[in-house]
Amino acid sequence: MIRINDTVFDQGYFRNAADRIASDAQFDKRAGDRFAVCFSQAQDWLAFFFAARAAGVSVLPLHPSTPYAAARRQAETAKCNWLFYNRLEGELISGERADATGQLLQMSSGTTGEPKCIARSWGDIDDEIESYVSSFVEPRDMTPLIACPTTHSYGLICGILVALKRGQTPAILDTGNPKFLLRTLRETERPNLISSPAILHTLARLLPAGEQIHATMTSGTLLPESWFRQIRNKSRHMFQQYGCSEAGCIAINPDVQAANEVGYVLPRFSLRDAGTDGDPKEIVVKRGDMVVETRDLGYRRDDGMLVFLSRLDDLINVSGLNVYPKEVEDVVMTFGGIGDAVVFRKQDAFAGERVALLFSAEHAIDRAQLRQWCAERLAAHQMPTEILQVERIPRQANGKISRRDVAARYDVGEFGAVRTEAA
Repeated sequence: MIRINDTVFDQGYFRNAADRIASDAQFDKRAGDRFAVCFSQAQDWLAFFFAARAAGVSVLPLHPSTPYAAARRQAETAKCNWLFYNRLEGELISGERADATGQLLQMSSGTTGEPKCIARSWGDIDDEIESYVSSFVEPRDMTPLIACPTTHSYGLICGILVALKRGQTPAILDTGNPKFLLRTLRETERPNLISSPAILHTLARLLPAGEQIHATMTSGTLLPESWFRQIRNKSRHMFQQYGCSEAGCIAINPDVQAANEVGYVLPRFSLRDAGTDGDPKEIVVKRGDMVVETRDLGYRRDDGMLVFLSRLDDLINVSGLNVYPKEVEDVVMTFGGIGDAVVFRKQDAFAGERVALLFSAEHAIDRAQLRQWCAERLAAHQMPTEILQVERIPRQANGKISRRDVAARYDVGEFGAVRTEAA
């Protein structure tokens, strides 16, 4: 069974819906085809997913808010043969078959470049679920509440499929309404809220003093330090997982005490070079003949904990000195009133690269005071040389920030500044 908001859908519902979809989509005749799927209702998407998985065909899930033109474009990029867009009559995209076996297709987030299609076999997905359940036992007696897109692997695999493997009834909260989320949390016995950093932060701020969420799970991007402290204080248990589109979940932290402690590597993987605190390395995982270079910089401590430092593509090199954007963001977000921030690189004729900053706040911030605050807490090469207050920091549906996208939009003057008292 799966609960979506206040409605429970039993096995019979999904079995009948999946049989109808398999017949209408002619999976038996299109075994080598790729199917792009975009439905506004979660139960429709999940019925299609279960049908595709059972038939062993390849499926590309698209976020339910995706406009038709964008959905067709992503279907073409992923070399899909069919697009099912809010109806059970497929639109032919291409007659060329790409797969011999069924796969789960995902578009990478594009945080460091153009999104690309990642294909993982159903067998690999099954192995990930087995490894996840056997290694991460803490939530086995908790109720999974999934408040993130089920078309993304985080909500789909680590939320729904892991819960079903454990014999639990996953509850999908298909809304971003904080009042509904809080009500559901309070009505649920031992809830484990699987969500994005932004939603967890919002709920932590709304919870009254003395009230906590039984358990929270985060993934996708490192929490800013101020967000982490708020969420950690409002969570009896806090979990974090780390992974990438190519490999799935790589590591899980069953008791998060610091935002950058992303977890213990699942036994199905090994690290090529673990690195050390003084000599961090790119996180590269191996499984059999598969090698995945994550483009993330980190190291493994002696106790086995994997520590994340930065995306390699996000590092800013100022006159030969490395700047980790999160270190600057954490300092900026300790300034009173600032709620969100993103640091990114700007090209500079003299230093090669410089630090630029966008931030949002509850009220207008005096930039001179903010610069002074940073100067007292950051090295000279870490200091932002360009600072702009905006209404909102642009985040993707999964909560991630694309620094590359922010830099490009900043360069063309897309962000409108909030009027401040001083420049």
